Amino acid sequence: MISAGDFRNGITIEYENSIYQIIEFQHVKPGKGAAFVRTKLKNIISGGVVEKTFRPTEKCPQARIDRKDMQYLYEDGDLFYFMDTENYEQIGLNADSVGDALKFVKENEMVKVCSHNGNVFAIEPPLFVELTITDTEPGFKGDTATGATKPAVVETGATVYVPLFVEQGDVIKIDTRTGEYLSRV
Repeated sequence: MISAGDFRNGITIEYENSIYQIIEFQHVKPGKGAAFVRTKLKNIISGGVVEKTFRPTEKCPQARIDRKDMQYLYEDGDLFYFMDTENYEQIGLNADSVGDALKFVKENEMVKVCSHNGNVFAIEPPLFVELTITDTEPGFKGDTATGATKPAVVETGATVYVPLFVEQGDVIKIDTRTGEYLSRV
């Protein structure tokens, strides 16, 4: 159990039969009346964000989230298969639970599988990946005032906006959180 006075960003709690992660919190002490804690909570299963206020003495059970390193094996129709590299157990997850987390992940790469009480709710890709560009238009130098970009398709099929000097066959580094081009490798 964790009291609302001890809330910090990133803590996961069980509240109203759901699991929430604290995105923001603020201790408020008004001039008149009792203090309270204003929070923004993100439902880790549905992704929805709600705002709630708590009394500082209110207690919530802290949710235990298991993050396990697993290897992404392959996609078969609507199922994605992952393997635990310690005991070689494989699990298959449907497209709803995976979402677009594997947009920049190649087969045989390591990901983090997040679960609560054995129920998988999210896949966390590595923060940065290096992928080869399979298709892009040639960039033309022109009178651009700022850094111009063009769309490029990487080997996983995702589209990334890259600078004009990047060509087909180049290996680029991508931030998987934002989907932005970082550099050529």
